[in-house]
Amino acid sequence: MAASQAAKRVLVVHYSQTGQLTRVVESFVAPLRGCAGVELVEAAITPREDYPFPWRFLDFLDVFPESVYMDPPEMAPPSFDPDEPFDLVILAYQVWFLSPSLPMTGFLHSEAARVLAGKPVITVIACRNMWLTAQAKVVALLERRGARLIDNVVLIDKGPPWSTFITTPRWLLTGRKGPFWKIFPAAGVSAADIRDAGRFGRALAEALPFLQARPTQSLLHGLGAAHVDPRYIASERIGHRSFRIWGRILRAIGPPKSRLRRIALAFYAAFLVLMILTVLPVTLAVNRLLRPFLHRRLKAAARVLEAPSGSDCGRCGEFL
Repeated sequence: MAASQAAKRVLVVHYSQTGQLTRVVESFVAPLRGCAGVELVEAAITPREDYPFPWRFLDFLDVFPESVYMDPPEMAPPSFDPDEPFDLVILAYQVWFLSPSLPMTGFLHSEAARVLAGKPVITVIACRNMWLTAQAKVVALLERRGARLIDNVVLIDKGPPWSTFITTPRWLLTGRKGPFWKIFPAAGVSAADIRDAGRFGRALAEALPFLQARPTQSLLHGLGAAHVDPRYIASERIGHRSFRIWGRILRAIGPPKSRLRRIALAFYAAFLVLMILTVLPVTLAVNRLLRPFLHRRLKAAARVLEAPSGSDCGRCGEFL
């Protein structure tokens, strides 16, 4: 009984370029602040050379090969001691080019990531709408570190997919995310979804005293934590395959910021726009035609990819 009542130390590691993920994390952990028996340690990690926001166009594309191949940037020392004991680690990250953001990749490859060894981990993702490949890469690195993923929370931009191809780049390249032209909605995760992320913190506060007794079980099940749209499964795999091919070519042409690579990136940008306008719609159309025949298989695949937290919202009313 004494063990279950001991204070639980929770480490929150995050990097946010636009500030959106910071707001998500703040909403998530707010119920843990001042909670009896919980010590919260928050760490905003930073690379030695930070990334600009808003992005300049070629700078944005220039991080693409390293993001896909997960070449870690050098990181600044963390604000926490990696050798301190923690009962739970929350990793919050953005998705860059279907991969974890380079600062999160840098942290997971750094010496500071030894803090993860033997720890249960909750991942928190805020992104446009494709996160499966990025999460698979993060899970592989967590396993390499000896960590145990017990939950995954995903918040996405719920705008129409066709509109996010315009609104997300506009936000990243100009810093403007509001609605425009009476056609395009605001970019990013909605304010309501960010506010409602507090349900995860409330459920976590209730479950933390029993963490040692259930070290591998999901604490956030039944809260609609991670929903997989079956339409995106094939599209994301095709996109990532293309990213790997082009990433290999661009890395071979030259290092980041080199003149030859910048020229090649201009050609890649044209290819990417062409692919979005042609290949992606065809893929979505084929998926729609095949959906009646593949419905059960896609639903089963989605359930697997939604693990460990799942998309079921049976407990949402209890914690909203």
